[in-house]
Amino acid sequence: MRQLVSPERFAHILRVAELAERIAAANGLEPERAYLAGILHDAAREFAPERLAELAPPQNEVEREHPKALHGRAGRRLAEEWGIEDEEVLEAIEGHVYGAHPKHAIAMAVYVADVSEPGRGVNAEIRDLALGGQLLEAYRQAVRSKVEYLQRKGIPVHPRTLEAYRELISEPRPGFRL
Repeated sequence: MRQLVSPERFAHILRVAELAERIAAANGLEPERAYLAGILHDAAREFAPERLAELAPPQNEVEREHPKALHGRAGRRLAEEWGIEDEEVLEAIEGHVYGAHPKHAIAMAVYVADVSEPGRGVNAEIRDLALGGQLLEAYRQAVRSKVEYLQRKGIPVHPRTLEAYRELISEPRPGFRL
């Protein structure tokens, strides 16, 4: 991993892996699986757009316009090439970009760790919920936070993120629309 990414990205990857491991342990999950997914989650994050598209051809307009949105699927493909067969780990690698179905608890742990790792300086309350054994609520807040952030910035929300959002959020905040 260290050879594929910048030192700053590698430091982020380590923080995510360590936090995902702690979140998994706090929620009765297998910490080593969460750590592995966390270590691999950004394997393709710094690849050129052409390489991302080669590993994970764009499937929609958001992916065509924003090639970095491909890095989760591209990372999953790399992990498969490296011999990772654990579907939960693979889903976590792919789902850390878009969100994952709540049946994939390791994926939720990695998603929450990615958005709330201390180096980001945001979302400490989401991290605290997850470390307090409330992974589903932490995940719900993390997905909502991501959707609202993207919409405030005028960035298109990936269809799979909207799908995750709709599965998790029954009552959007007042004035919020999809």
